[in-house]
Amino acid sequence: MGELIAVAERGLVYGNRGCLHDARGEIRRSWAVKRWIACRLQFRGWRRTPLMQPGRFTELFFLDEATAFAAGHRPCALCRRADYDRITGVWAQLHPGARGADAVDAVLHGERVVAGGGRVLHETGADGLPDGVFVLRDGAVWVVVGPELARWTPGGYVDRVSRPVGEPAVVLTPRSLVAVLASGWEPVVPLLHPSAAGARR
Repeated sequence: MGELIAVAERGLVYGNRGCLHDARGEIRRSWAVKRWIACRLQFRGWRRTPLMQPGRFTELFFLDEATAFAAGHRPCALCRRADYDRITGVWAQLHPGARGADAVDAVLHGERVVAGGGRVLHETGADGLPDGVFVLRDGAVWVVVGPELARWTPGGYVDRVSRPVGEPAVVLTPRSLVAVLASGWEPVVPLLHPSAAGARR
């Protein structure tokens, strides 16, 4: 739902939306810039410790790319250049004239955050949603996996139910990123955590 949580589990995708913490390492804001990116966990051997250094960006971790997309993050242009180039190619078809990272980020920001900081949700038919889209159902967050939904948790996906047929779905993933997923998105980072394949029915 966009809130920041501290958990023991570590995800498969690294994220950044600016410096969100104070000098004591306490989270003070949900975002600081409109450029919300999703990165590789490892790149060129770079390593920064300790995490959450004063005045530096706050390191975020996502379960997988589907989770990062649901939060409104897009691929980094540095460590995921091929994915960035692919998403901007899809973007040019979705939003003619919206070129470059700033244009992409401006559109995404409007699709993920409302005035006052709440989340933008949208409704569409559940039948045609591509794999990796997050939806709300019965008060929980679920990801679309083929003909089923798998329930999201910070450590992985649990439980599976059949995807509703002929029913509307409340979607968390921003509209433009739903379209990117529908294009056949195969990123260099994992789209879905391995637990998505083994979630219990």
